This record gives sequence, C-alpha cells and structure tokens, in this order.
Amino acid sequence: MGVKKKSRVSAEFSMSSLTDIIFLLLIFFMLTSSLIIPNALNLKLPGTESRATVTSDPSTIDITRTGAIIYNGRELSLNQLQSEFRTQTDRRSGDNRYTVAVTVHQSAKIEHVVDVLDLAHRMKVNTIMVDRRQ
Repeated sequence: MGVKKKSRVSAEFSMSSLTDIIFLLLIFFMLTSSLIIPNALNLKLPGTESRATVTSDPSTIDITRTGAIIYNGRELSLNQLQSEFRTQTDRRSGDNRYTVAVTVHQSAKIEHVVDVLDLAHRMKVNTIMVDRRQ
C-alpha cells in the first residue's frame, strides 16, 4: 500500500510584489492630488488689529428659507441689492467702509448665501455673519 505524501503549502510571503503595488499607488495619488484645484471660498478672518471703522448701526440682510433677500425690511433682488451697495459705498470715503450684518435662515440654500457674500465682496462691503434663524 502506497502512502501518499501530502503536499505542503509554502508559508513564505513575497514582499517584493507588495512593495511594487504600494509604490505605484503612491505615485498615482501624488500625481492626481497635484492636478486637483481646490474649490473653496477665500475667507479673510479678522486679525487682532482692525483698521476699518465699523458704522455704529450696520444695515441688515436676512436670507429666508426660500432664498429671498430682505435688505433693511425690504425684499430685493440681487441686482437691486447691488445698486443699494453701490449707493451706500459711494457715500463713504477712505477707511469708513459700509458694513452689513447678514442673518441666514437655517434651511436656506448655501447658494443664496454665497451669492450675497460674493456680491458684497465685489462691491467692497464689510459683511458680518450674525447667526442662523430657526
């Protein structure tokens, strides 16, 4: 009676193929991450020293949940808001910049907020984010 020898499975592990794969993945992610352009808002956070003088009573902008823009109690479109910003900034000179307090409803779309903040930035208006309304 012939006894069959069991074939043994080798317990060795080749690390060379694993390191090749890791280096290829590393090169791939380094190349793709350098090609990605970040899409973010350029925010200027306040420092310890503020040179701009803030008016004692800033105007208010409320952005409702439907995206309506309410400027000092009147509902305006973006074009009307731009003309309001233009008239207010033309009245001021030097370091006395026009300041607006922005209040956003909690369920308002971020696109409406970005539109208002972008318009204020283009018109060189100081914006103060107050809070969210429930």
